[in-house]
Amino acid sequence: MSRVINTANPGKTRSQARRTIAEMLRHLMFKKRIDEESKDMAALVALSLRDIAATIDVTTTAWEARDYFLKADRFRLEWEWSGGAAHRMEATIKADKWQELPAQLAELMPHFADIRITKLMRSPETWAGCYRVLMSK
Repeated sequence: MSRVINTANPGKTRSQARRTIAEMLRHLMFKKRIDEESKDMAALVALSLRDIAATIDVTTTAWEARDYFLKADRFRLEWEWSGGAAHRMEATIKADKWQELPAQLAELMPHFADIRITKLMRSPETWAGCYRVLMSK
């Protein structure tokens, strides 16, 4: 029997979502007004924040199974902002309060300041339709 390799690594998912959000923040920084593309980008940020928040319990459950309770608690404290940020951003988008979006994006900036973007890797297909997906959930 061969080994089963788990490719659904929560750390990798978190890293990819962080990179996606950092790129979207950079794109949105240069937008002068809220258009359909901006709405899709903002929705992708909200969905990615939700993905980050979903990985926290998966990671800490594995540590708690090995009695690393202190490590798990520190990790939860380090990432607790992601769930609240996802909820606030989703509420703003669903309520059509686009004037609040720049302030929320500014609050997110310090959490992604460590990500260096030398080349934009996400194509427009990445965020196309994300607004529709978020509104249907």
